[in-house]
Amino acid sequence: MTVPLWHLSMIRTFSRPVPLALLLALCTFIPVMTATVAVVQIPLGALPPDSVRLVAAPAAFFVHALAGVLFGVLGPLQFVLALRQRFAALHRWAGRVFVLSGLGLGLSGLVLLLRVESLSTGLLDAARGVFGLALVVSLVLGVAAARARQWIRHRTWMIRAYAVGMGTGPVSLVMFPVYLIRGEPLKGLVSDTVVVGLWLLSIALGEWVIRTMAARTEGRHLQPTEVASGVN
Repeated sequence: MTVPLWHLSMIRTFSRPVPLALLLALCTFIPVMTATVAVVQIPLGALPPDSVRLVAAPAAFFVHALAGVLFGVLGPLQFVLALRQRFAALHRWAGRVFVLSGLGLGLSGLVLLLRVESLSTGLLDAARGVFGLALVVSLVLGVAAARARQWIRHRTWMIRAYAVGMGTGPVSLVMFPVYLIRGEPLKGLVSDTVVVGLWLLSIALGEWVIRTMAARTEGRHLQPTEVASGVN
């Protein structure tokens, strides 16, 4: 299997600590900051009017916000190759927090979906339910792979979990410029379709990264054989 040079160049670039961490942090900055504010507002009872309905399940709402902050902050660091290699023990402990926060994010999201009155269309509610379950399943499979010392499978499922869990991160990067141009936010089915579409795009990008990294790994394994056959 031949891997295009630009694929390899991109993967090499984003395997380095700073570019990868900055890219993921950029995509998730706004939702992480919003969740951080909510972590403070919920105990103080200072929620804005459009979020007051969420106090119907205050514990789930607080867990969802706190888990979102931890999951969003730790994710970029967990995927930096250099940090994994130099600080293996820190990577393992941070990974445990990452998994627990991801489980909290997915499960609390499902609780909110069931207990809080929805203002979204059925399309977005269905996506939240499906992706919430997908996040939990991906994390469980990733942990199982790590316990079996199947590190490639572990990395694959963790990438999928992050892509699903933070899949709405790019939404603000699209919605905010639209708001500035239109003077008002998108609403209804149009807005929910954009959100689900960007969520699916994030998941698709995660799968592309997985496949590209697998192709690069396969290329490394094939290289000695190819050299030997060339000598013969």
